[in-house]
Amino acid sequence: MTDSHLPPPLPDHSSEEADGPPPPLPPLPPTPQQGPTDPLRAMFQVTEQTRTYPCDSCGAALVFDPATQNLLCLSCGRSHAIVIDPERRVIDHDLQSTMTQLRGLMATEHPTAAAVTEREIVCQSCGGRSTFSGTLTSSRCPYCATPIQRDDIHDAPLRLPVDGILPFRLDDKQGREVIEKWIHSRWFAPTEFKKYRELGAFTSIYAAYFTYDADTTTSYTGMRGDTYTVTTGSGDNRRTETRTRWRHRSGVVRSTFDDVAVLANTGFDTERVHALEPWPTAQATPYSPEFVAGHLCRTYDHDADQCFPVAQERINAGIDAAIRQDIGGDKQRISQTDTRYNALTFKHVLLPIWLLTVVYAGNPFQVFINGVTGEVQGQRPWSTVKIVFAVLAALILIVGVVLAWQAAK
Repeated sequence: MTDSHLPPPLPDHSSEEADGPPPPLPPLPPTPQQGPTDPLRAMFQVTEQTRTYPCDSCGAALVFDPATQNLLCLSCGRSHAIVIDPERRVIDHDLQSTMTQLRGLMATEHPTAAAVTEREIVCQSCGGRSTFSGTLTSSRCPYCATPIQRDDIHDAPLRLPVDGILPFRLDDKQGREVIEKWIHSRWFAPTEFKKYRELGAFTSIYAAYFTYDADTTTSYTGMRGDTYTVTTGSGDNRRTETRTRWRHRSGVVRSTFDDVAVLANTGFDTERVHALEPWPTAQATPYSPEFVAGHLCRTYDHDADQCFPVAQERINAGIDAAIRQDIGGDKQRISQTDTRYNALTFKHVLLPIWLLTVVYAGNPFQVFINGVTGEVQGQRPWSTVKIVFAVLAALILIVGVVLAWQAAK
């Protein structure tokens, strides 16, 4: 195919007013004092730009509970409903216009204005100090375990706001049951690795994703191959050959793509995280910080423009499949394509992952669980001793079978 790795032509807006003002950036999430999704129990610390959720019964910290989909007090057990304004929707944004305006704003600001910086936070519950580094936006106080959310990143004018979130469905107990089953099915993993409770860290984290919707029209030229058989030669040289009859084909295919998800964080095993798909993104709800309470959360390392080439590869693969189906026949050759994007939009969403990290023999191994479907993908070390014993056992079995067969014969 002729498509390059650069973003393709975007929708043609030449019919719009050429000199008009650029379209506005996606609206930022409501501030803690405004949003209907922020209940009165949410405490926002102005000096620290952080948010906590104390229980209105006992004052202990509330956390999001996947089992009930509510905020839960682990101290007194009281459940607090999360109320989402029914008028809110997870909104799509035009990729070209949004990123063009954002780049323009970034060019007029200080070069580091959009950067995610390390920041020390003072816990408003115990006074302990902890550091938010990298793209981490939600964590727990290391001294009193109070869930703390850093709001200054999500609310920054030069950062793309979060549009939606797919809340956890698997709770801690279910996640551990899934990981237990997966690890103990790895027969050739070292015994020490299976002691992951002592060696590893198991945590829940919301990872940043961009999902893309596209409506494409592609014209193509190619060839259709239909196979047939012929008999050649005679006598002992008589044989049947399979041949292909090729005919030129051309046409136009229209394809639509919905929620092509691309991980926007670094530090993960990208191939294995991608294998957690499909994500039920249709179940995503408008973002509310309450869903993040008690869980780790990260904002994006790569923005919607930087993530798009990955989505484009998947879109191109889908277009290729549509063209081959349109050509038909037993074989297809695609010689030239020309793709037009009639629409290309994106959403910034947070998706839930249970993550087990085990350091074994000085090397980190990561195991990921889809926090909604329970799909597991991960790395594990191999036990040389177990493999050697398995090979020896197989050889002994083979020798035993051969000797028994010879004795019987």
